[in-house]
Amino acid sequence: MSDNSHHPHSAPSPSAGAAPGGGPSGTTDFGFRDVPVTEKKSMVRQVFDSVAGKYDVMNDVMSLGIHRAWKKIFVTELGPHPDLRLLDLAGGTGDISFGWLRGGGGPAILSDINVSMLAVGRDRALSRGLVSGLNFVAVDAEAIPIADCSVDRVSIAFGLRNCTDKLQVLREARRVLRPGGRFLCLEFSRVQVAALAPVYDAWSFQVLPRMGAAIAGDRESYQYLAESIRMFPDQETLAEMMREAGLERVTYQNLSGWIAAIHSGWRI
Repeated sequence: MSDNSHHPHSAPSPSAGAAPGGGPSGTTDFGFRDVPVTEKKSMVRQVFDSVAGKYDVMNDVMSLGIHRAWKKIFVTELGPHPDLRLLDLAGGTGDISFGWLRGGGGPAILSDINVSMLAVGRDRALSRGLVSGLNFVAVDAEAIPIADCSVDRVSIAFGLRNCTDKLQVLREARRVLRPGGRFLCLEFSRVQVAALAPVYDAWSFQVLPRMGAAIAGDRESYQYLAESIRMFPDQETLAEMMREAGLERVTYQNLSGWIAAIHSGWRI
């Protein structure tokens, strides 16, 4: 399930692999903009406050529905088992936690820094009868209020790119994992198929913001989301960050022409 080969890729942006931001002193990326580190979390919170109600619809639009297949692969990789406990970081409206529980996984903590997203996730859980074994917690992934060595799996799907200090998130994920526990990240990545690149760019920067305006009444938030994908570290850079955070046996699998990737690491 892993892909450790060295694929050709463009160099990451200056801010991609640094903590907290890597831009000029005291700044970090917010899409293509440099903003003060102290302001990014509130800016990201505003984005997801705005999009929460339409988030699931827009996920289908953004990925042409392919995100559903990616998430199924991701949940399978998590390996749900009744004896395992999951911490779902940036869990938003609940897709990963729901898949975990439906797959026979043990207790899950659905966490997100954004209470608007958690509220949508809670409503979706109630409508699906998936409340048992599921806790909803407002959590900053850079400072997880959970004891060391307390969960068996940590997941983050389409959330790491919105975090200010990505390396700190990875360190926190390792800290809360029990020995033998596994961290998995699903995220949009760097397209490596040359023929796809111009189509992907046109979709991201021309079509997507217009759809955001039409469907969610919010062009700017979806412009940010498209830009944040481009600012995220490439596959090899993220793998190296995971190793720096102390995770071991780091691998990644590319999906759908390298549009997305699943990264895996273990606490040994």
